[in-house]
Amino acid sequence: MCLITFLPPGVAPDLDALHAGALFNPDGHGYALADRGRILLDRHRDPDLLVEWFAAARRAHPDAPALFHSRLATHGTISRANCHPFAVGGDRRTVLAHNGILPTPVRPGRRDRRSDSRIAAEEFLPSLGPLYRAGTRRRVEKWMGPGNKMVILTVDPRYPQRAYLLNEQSGVWHGGAWYSNDGFRDLGFCLDTGPVDVERCVCGGPLDAETLICGECGLCLECFCGPDSCCCWEDDRPAAPPPPGPSCLNTAGPRSDCPRPHHATTR
Repeated sequence: MCLITFLPPGVAPDLDALHAGALFNPDGHGYALADRGRILLDRHRDPDLLVEWFAAARRAHPDAPALFHSRLATHGTISRANCHPFAVGGDRRTVLAHNGILPTPVRPGRRDRRSDSRIAAEEFLPSLGPLYRAGTRRRVEKWMGPGNKMVILTVDPRYPQRAYLLNEQSGVWHGGAWYSNDGFRDLGFCLDTGPVDVERCVCGGPLDAETLICGECGLCLECFCGPDSCCCWEDDRPAAPPPPGPSCLNTAGPRSDCPRPHHATTR
């Protein structure tokens, strides 16, 4: 769920990979570049438009570390305000993007429209100490667990570097860029993968073998919806079968033609 693309200085974006990540994670997109004392940032719900803007910004600032984020919502509303990246503690000189589901302390209450990532950036992480200290960054990695990844970009002179990857080992380096998971790989067609063969959620919590709902965070790995929006197992009954028609396995067509599109996002 979600995909962060990190570009070191001098690395051009793979636009096909960005579009593939946006297809798997359609709930809003954002980018940032840390260039010469300022953070260049934009967010939008339209992936095609934002990829175009990001490509233009990258051409204009090729030597800045940069990130692009596509969101698959699990907590908080689907809105531009919940698109990554977020300023850390309200300081626009430092921003972060996150991939994963964070621990309980930053999950929003019923009336809080923010995502867990946004709450972490705005309120929780600053309480752990300054992120320009290596010890604080290690504390954040330990707190969120290896299933969560973050990219921090900064132009704050207190930071020794302009970019940091937290839980870097949990991501993938490919073509000079770092991706927080393999959602950047465009298969070109949709595969109905059937049941998800995993025992634990990305947050590390246990999955119910029948419903594929995480006992820790409530995420449903059948539809990748959070506890407030999943309807796969209402009243403990399985969801209705997909409508009749050719399956994506038979047609090998594009993902947009898949009669069960949520299966296309199952990794």
